[in-house]
Amino acid sequence: MPFSPPLADARAVFRRAALALLLVCTLTLGGVACGSSGKGTGAGTTPSGTGSAERQKFAKTRFVANAGLAAGATYQWIVKPYQEGKFTKGAKGRTFALAKAGLAGVFTYRRLKAAVNNAKGDPTLTKALAPLSSGIDSLKNLGTKLRKGDAGAADVGSFEKVINNVKSAGRSAGAEVTDEVPTTAQMGG
Repeated sequence: MPFSPPLADARAVFRRAALALLLVCTLTLGGVACGSSGKGTGAGTTPSGTGSAERQKFAKTRFVANAGLAAGATYQWIVKPYQEGKFTKGAKGRTFALAKAGLAGVFTYRRLKAAVNNAKGDPTLTKALAPLSSGIDSLKNLGTKLRKGDAGAADVGSFEKVINNVKSAGRSAGAEVTDEVPTTAQMGG
């Protein structure tokens, strides 16, 4: 007589498989949705027919929006759950918390890159953010590391440090950044 796992184990296997499928679909759709088609105006383009002062104002506005979304996602789905112990082995809801953190990590990286691109329209912001490019680039693969559960205190701290540096740079350039928690649709899900 072959061994059959208890029903609870079968459900757990099914939930893990469904979560993995959901995560793959979300990341794939998020990547496609955030891709550039080359048509229309995107977050990184400047409106045509505007003067230099208007272009700078729009640059600051877009910078604040993108940096605020990155800061909100980092705090809500990476820093806060880490501080609550949701990433530790055996914690209730760990898999879901890690999946959200991984998605938030990718989202944060993309929003910070967009914020740096927006800042190019304002000379003061450009100078303030120039030293932060390497810190932002260092976040590129941390989303995957979070999703796999391989991230530690130093990795979470690097997200927090980069966000705080971007906020500080924005403040020094007259563009105050406040945390704005993104919706699921904005995160690509």
